[in-house]
Amino acid sequence: MLAVRESMGRQQLVAVQADNRLRPLHDSEDFYSAPAMSDSGARIAWVSWSLPDMPWVASLLWTAHVAADGKLIQARCWPTPTDGCVQQPVFDGEELHVLSDHEGWWQPWHVSFAEGRANWTCLDAMAADHASAPWQLGECHYCALGQGGWARVRYVSGVGELWLKVYADAPSVRVGRAYTDFRHLTVFDGKLYCIARSASRLDAVLAVNPETGHVHTLAGGECPFPDRPVVTAETFRIPPSEGVHQEVSGFLYPPVQGGRKSAPPPLILIAHGGPTSTAWPVFNPQVQFWCHHGFAVAEVNYRGSAGFGRDFRLALAGNWGQAEVEDMERAADYLVAGGRADASCLFVQGRSSGGYTALRAMIHSRRFRAGASLFGVSDPSRLREVTHRFESGYLDWLLGSHEAFPGRWRERTPVLQAHHIRGPMIFFQGGQDRVVVPEQTRTMVRVLEQNRQPVELWWFEEEGHGFRQQHNQITLLEKLLAFYQRHGQKCDDGGKQFR
Repeated sequence: MLAVRESMGRQQLVAVQADNRLRPLHDSEDFYSAPAMSDSGARIAWVSWSLPDMPWVASLLWTAHVAADGKLIQARCWPTPTDGCVQQPVFDGEELHVLSDHEGWWQPWHVSFAEGRANWTCLDAMAADHASAPWQLGECHYCALGQGGWARVRYVSGVGELWLKVYADAPSVRVGRAYTDFRHLTVFDGKLYCIARSASRLDAVLAVNPETGHVHTLAGGECPFPDRPVVTAETFRIPPSEGVHQEVSGFLYPPVQGGRKSAPPPLILIAHGGPTSTAWPVFNPQVQFWCHHGFAVAEVNYRGSAGFGRDFRLALAGNWGQAEVEDMERAADYLVAGGRADASCLFVQGRSSGGYTALRAMIHSRRFRAGASLFGVSDPSRLREVTHRFESGYLDWLLGSHEAFPGRWRERTPVLQAHHIRGPMIFFQGGQDRVVVPEQTRTMVRVLEQNRQPVELWWFEEEGHGFRQQHNQITLLEKLLAFYQRHGQKCDDGGKQFR
C-alpha cells in the first residue's frame, strides 16, 4: 500500500507493508501526491512540489525503479517541456501517462524515456482541462481500459463530460450525458466505475460498459424532491471587454415563479471558495432553497477558477481581491442588462475565500444591496500568520509578497477598509474554525458597528470551517433568508442603491 505520510511538518512517500510497518521510500521534497505502480511492480511514479508553490502552479513528475528488496533506485524528476504542473500519473502496463498543463490545459500525455531524456506525447489535444485543481489526494479523472483504451473526463465551459476510447484506434465516444461531473474513475472486471454528479439528482455510483456505453446506476441518483421542481443551471458567458481579455462564465438558476410572470427577480451572486476552485452545475440543495424562495442565483467562475485552462487559472496571481471582484460586478451588470435580475435587489455572498470576495465587492461597489460572509476571510495578514503548511505560500501568490507589496495588502484587507462598506452585512462564524480564526470575524463586525453600519453576526461555537450539523445549516439558511427579505424590499427612492 502506497501512501503519503505527514509528520513533524514534513512529508514522506511511504509503503505500508504486510506486517503494518511503514517503510519510507522518498522524503527530499516538501509535498507528495498520487503514487502509482506499474503492473510489474518494477516502476513507480509520483508528483511532488515545493513551497511556496501550490500543486496547480508548479509541480514535477518523479519516477524510480523498485529494487527486489523494495528500495527505490534511480529516483529522479522530469520537468515538463515548458512551465507547467502535473497530476495523476497512471501506468497502463509499463507505459506511463500523466496529466500536464504545460501547453495550456491539463491534457493526457504519454511519457517515455530514452537516453536519460523524457519524451512527452499528447494523447488528447482538445483544448479542455481533463481534471480539476488538485486540492485533495487520490483524485482520478482518467484510467486505462486495456488494449490502448481510455476513460477520461473533460471539463468544457465548467461542465464535466465522460469520454470513452474502447481501444487505441477507436473513436472517442461521450457517455453519461445526463451527468455533469465525474470523479474517482476505476476499472474492474471489464467495467468502468465512477462517482457521478447531476444537475437534478443526488450523487450516484455508476457502472459503465465500455463496449456498449450503457450506464447503470448502482447506488444513489435519486430525485431529491418528489413533489417539487428542481431548478437546473443555465450557462451564461460574459464576453471579453476593455481591460479583461478573457471570457468569464457562470451558471444562472432562475427562481421558481409558480407559473407567474413578474418583473426581474432579486439575484444572489455566489463567489465560490478556494479561490482556485470551480462552481460546477451540479445539484446543490442550498441553491434550490433560494430559487424556491423567489431568488435567482448566479454562481460565477471568475478569473482564477480552475477548469478553464492554465492562463485563466493563474490570472489571480497578485490580483486576488480585484480581478474576481470585477468579474462578480460584470456578472451582475450582464444579468441585469439581459433582464434576468433586478438591479435594485442584488446580493453577494460567499464562504471562506468567497466570503473575502463578497466583502471586497461590498467595499468596491455600490451595486449590491447587501452582502453575506460565511466564515470568510477578513484579514489576510492574520490568516497568513496561522495558516497550515499546505497553503503557507498561497496568500503571497494571491496578493504578492507581503514584504514587497505592503500597500496592496492594506488596500485589499477588508477589516482595514470596512469604512467603505455602505450596505448591510451578515456574518456566520464557527467558534472552532481552524482556517479562518474566529477573532477575524469578531473584529470585522466590531469595526462595522463602530462605523454605525447595519451588521449581524451569528455565532456557532461548536462548528468549524464549514457547518456540518443539520440544525445549524437550517438556522443559517433561515437567518440569511430573513436578512435578504428584510433588505430586499423596494426603497422609497425608486430602488436606488444605498449611499
